[in-house]
Formats: sequence, C-alpha cells, structure tokens
Amino acid sequence: MKTEVNNITLHYKKTGKGKPLLLLHGNGEDLHIFDPLADRLKKDYTVYQIDSRNHGNSSKTDDYSYQSMAQDIFCFIKDLNLTDVSVVGFSDGAIIALMLAIENKELFRKMILLGPNLKPTDFKKKEYNYLTQQYEKTKDPLIKLMLEQPDINPEELKKIQNPALVVGGQYDIFYRKVFTDIANTIPGASLKIVKRHDHGSYIIGSDMLYEDIKGFLQ
Repeated sequence: MKTEVNNITLHYKKTGKGKPLLLLHGNGEDLHIFDPLADRLKKDYTVYQIDSRNHGNSSKTDDYSYQSMAQDIFCFIKDLNLTDVSVVGFSDGAIIALMLAIENKELFRKMILLGPNLKPTDFKKKEYNYLTQQYEKTKDPLIKLMLEQPDINPEELKKIQNPALVVGGQYDIFYRKVFTDIANTIPGASLKIVKRHDHGSYIIGSDMLYEDIKGFLQ
C-alpha cells in the first residue's frame, strides 16, 4: 500500500485488526525486517510496517534527516486518522519515535525503543571508526546520516509522557550507558538488555521479542 504524505510517497504494509501499531525499521533496511514479528502481532493489533523515505519502496529524496523522517510518520498518522497509536522503532525507527514523542505528547499510547541513540558519539569507538571508513569508501548518504545525526538533548526526554520500553543488545553498537540513561530519563520507562545479542540480531527477521512487546503493550 502507498500514501502521499509530506510531499513524498510512503510505502507500507497493513495487516491485522485492533489498535494501531507502527513498526519503524532501521538504517538501510525496509519494512520486511519485521515480518515474523508482525505475523504474530497482527492477531491483536492493526500493524503498519512502514518503509522510511529513501528506503524500500518509499520515495527517494535528497533530504536525509531524522527530522524529515519523523515528520513523514507524523503526517502518516494524521493522514490515516490513526488514534491510540503505539510504536515499535528499531535504531533509526527508535530515533524517529523519540523525536515524535518529545514534540507531540499525545501522539503515542506506548512506545518500544529498540537500539536507540541520541547522538553519533553514542557509537562505540570501534563502530564509529568503521562507519567513517565505510563512508569514505562509498559516500553513502545513509552512512553520513548516522555519522552526523541525531542531536537529541537528553533533557528533552523528560517531556515524554507515554510509557516506554527501552531495549538494547548485550553486544550492541552503542554503549550500554546510552540505553540506561535513556530509560532513566524518560519518566517511568523500563529497560531490557537482550543477552548474547548485538544491535539487530534480536529483531531483524526475528519474533523473539514478541512476548515482551505483547506484554508491554497490553
């Protein structure tokens, strides 16, 4: 399915019935990373898997910014007249969810942030250096996005009013302190560290978090 929002076309997949649940993927991916998870969540929710701009089958643009990506999702919610919306965001998707929740206190019922970061300096040094080398080789604007953005003031997290679950991998690309600080700053947020997993192995093409997500969203 497709919809025109914010002067671009967003491609998405809609399944199930119940309260709306958005699934937002990470950098360089598409909506299909959530297929196994969505297949189970659709029993209780109307699931919207969305391709971000410059990803999947959504519009390709010259605008690579989290602010624009967040505005796309805000417009998507309004365009489809969705209410009582929850969101699961992975990596870039978690950044988008954070930015939206900071600016729009009534937008989300609940949110689950998988592998979020607030600044490029949240990358472990080895990971940041690797990304820098890859960008020098490829000049990929998606890599540049991660090296330069986001720039979220931790104090802004205190504005978030919806319940939040923060999840990180034991061997994540971001420092553990990033996840603990986010969870400790968002009022009432919970934290889960997935043992023996890296940044994406517990979510990309996996339904292993289904019980955690279902339990939190109830």
